[in-house]
Amino acid sequence: MTKLRTIALSGASLLSMTVFTPAWAQAGANEDDGSSEIIVNARRRDERLQDVPAVVNVVPAETLEKLNLQDAKELQNLVPGLQLRSESNGIGSSGQLRGIQYDINSSALPSVAFYLNDAPIGANAILGQMFDIGQIEVLRGPQGTLRGLSVPSGSITYTTRKPSLTDVGMVASLSYSDAHHGNINGAFSIPIIKDVLAVRLAGLYDKGRGSLVESIVPISTTATFANPQIEHPFSETRAGRVLALFQPTDWLKMEAMYQTQDVKSAGFDQYASFSLVSPGAAASPVTIRPDEYLSIQESPRAVHSTFKTYNWRAEVRLAGQKLIYQGAHNSFVNNSKTNQDVANFRSNFDFYQTNFTQSVDNSHELRLQNEERVAGMFDYIIGYYHTNAATDIALIQETPVMLPSFLGGGLASLAQTPITRSRDGKNTENAFFGNLTANIGDKLQVSAGARHLKTRSPRTLLNIGSNSILFDAGRTDSAWIYTGSINYKFNSDLMVYANTGTSFRAGPSIFNSAIVKSALQSSFLNLGNEKSTSYEVGMKSQWLNNRLTFNVALYHQKFDNFPYKITNGVYFLDYAFVNNALVPSVGNSAQFGAAVPVTVKGIEAELSWRASDRFNFGIVASYSDGQIKNGTIPCNDLNGDHVPDTLATAPTVAQLQTAYGANNIGSCNVSQRSAYQSPFTATAQAEYKFPVSDKAEVFARGLFTYSGKSQSDPTLAFDDLDGYGLVNMFAGVRDPDGGWELNLFVRNLFDTVRATRFTAPQATSYQELQPPTFRTTAGKSFTSTYSQVTTNLPREFGINLRFALGSR
Repeated sequence: MTKLRTIALSGASLLSMTVFTPAWAQAGANEDDGSSEIIVNARRRDERLQDVPAVVNVVPAETLEKLNLQDAKELQNLVPGLQLRSESNGIGSSGQLRGIQYDINSSALPSVAFYLNDAPIGANAILGQMFDIGQIEVLRGPQGTLRGLSVPSGSITYTTRKPSLTDVGMVASLSYSDAHHGNINGAFSIPIIKDVLAVRLAGLYDKGRGSLVESIVPISTTATFANPQIEHPFSETRAGRVLALFQPTDWLKMEAMYQTQDVKSAGFDQYASFSLVSPGAAASPVTIRPDEYLSIQESPRAVHSTFKTYNWRAEVRLAGQKLIYQGAHNSFVNNSKTNQDVANFRSNFDFYQTNFTQSVDNSHELRLQNEERVAGMFDYIIGYYHTNAATDIALIQETPVMLPSFLGGGLASLAQTPITRSRDGKNTENAFFGNLTANIGDKLQVSAGARHLKTRSPRTLLNIGSNSILFDAGRTDSAWIYTGSINYKFNSDLMVYANTGTSFRAGPSIFNSAIVKSALQSSFLNLGNEKSTSYEVGMKSQWLNNRLTFNVALYHQKFDNFPYKITNGVYFLDYAFVNNALVPSVGNSAQFGAAVPVTVKGIEAELSWRASDRFNFGIVASYSDGQIKNGTIPCNDLNGDHVPDTLATAPTVAQLQTAYGANNIGSCNVSQRSAYQSPFTATAQAEYKFPVSDKAEVFARGLFTYSGKSQSDPTLAFDDLDGYGLVNMFAGVRDPDGGWELNLFVRNLFDTVRATRFTAPQATSYQELQPPTFRTTAGKSFTSTYSQVTTNLPREFGINLRFALGSR
């Protein structure tokens, strides 16, 4: 705590604290009176940020550039309470807000919706390297009566920069750091027919060393691995975008966009010695600490993902009304080969899971809304939304079959089991939605919205080898959701509001490759429909001639059948086909979940001050306490007390059979946090600048992010995390008009490294031939002395050069 206070005070004395969303962040602000008009589209029409009766966080292009934000997941450093992550397999990307956990591997519909240029897009397609982004809007609370998807927690909209119909322009950014990370991106805009047709081209190339984790195992000169050994991890992204704007008349506007991304990576899982958090545990052969960024794996995980995104839009204006059509087509292909020997139980040998995933989704939305108020007081939106999506999965699971120890314990064979999933159609949703707002005088505003949705998931089979088993019987669900809001303006600078909303998500079927499933296992895989109700009250205000902004909101949300997904694997009685025989084995998987009741309470606040034309500061904070109330979840429970066990070694098949019997898996009754992130987070930011000539000014910027205490996985007693703060600093010289900027930066100034995830010791499962015939096998496992961990990145120094010509 002493160190943390020192960091906080140092940051305050140097730069004070500011936030990314305050009015001063937006270009075009009136420097004389301190006013600024941040324009958002949160309610599907352009309006001042301070006029929206909801919590909206805005990150304009100027802020993205000033802080040299390249990875879309870095948005969480600017938006307290937001957590963004991408799994190392290239598939599992997700976002979460307001105290609930979300894991894409649960197959649940997202709790936070992502949009690119107003069209829905998957998290894995957007949470990569950013380029040529004009603005990001984070809207909190239930969504669905204004557009797109029905989600309980919020939405994030990324809007790309648009081509200019009048002027040629270009922008470019080049960065390099001592972490061997280089990034170059830029865009070129040109009017083809002035005032009618224009095109904008944008591209990116990014290369680095990913998580920086390297293996402690020397590269072998004799062994051959399916994934070749590497000295350093790497990640490489190539991306391009073309966007066309066509506006032949005042009443017709059309846009079309194509984007492609190609992402390759090879890297290791990060490890640390379990004895660091459990003093009674066996010592590791080589002690590894979380801040060393090391792995015990011999060969890396290799991932290659490609994304193709098309979206298009047409707007027709007539008689004070606007008709909007928004369409999108997204495709995703992932090829990965993952090292399954997580305990490295045998030298010069690894076995893998090969994964091919291909998904395609389409969305169409037709929306009619007013531009001129109806009867001088009403605003309305009515619309229809349709989406369909299909995902194909093909796995090859390798299982080593070993000789008994008295015969040397060598590899007898490597069993390969193909696993595919086949569906009777696509996942679909059809929805009608509408919203009506009454503007009563110039101070009172009342709005109400509703949405009727109908979803269908197809019948699904799991094909394991030559055997097919029913994975999902398929289902059709329908529901109504609503929103309501009332707000009152005491004057142009002070507003209070209250709103409420409901949400609905169809119950997911979690993909799990277990061949034999008990009724209890199935209940942890096929979950019920989720419903939630949210209430929020808040105040938005500006003071001191609009130089000071203070906003605050409190909310309460209750969930029934929240789809909770575990993140650390639990042991269960699994079965495998070996020599065409079904044999029991020790399984370990995080592909289980549970439908549980959850209650969330929270508060969000923002304070910012434009102290002068040279100096500005502020802070944003969020506290969100989400709690599972007496829910039943899958767990390790060998002693049968329905309280999660902490296991230092993997159980045997016999132990699992004795503990779980026909259930195959343990269950625990818990009341715990519903999210693994810290309930309290805060972000602060500041900038000071002064001119050195008419054509140049120098600047210093600071970004401070703080995460309070967290439990990480509440079922593990050893992975609790104390609060910590990270400081990023930027300094350089720039053109006052934004034509160029040279920026020196340091991320994680004080080299603060924390393990945000610390698992139980890793175990590798295998089969062992049994005497006297050696035609049968028994499941066994080897437990290492190392845990898998996740940490933030260490200190990084770098340089960034940006320049712009003509239109931006």
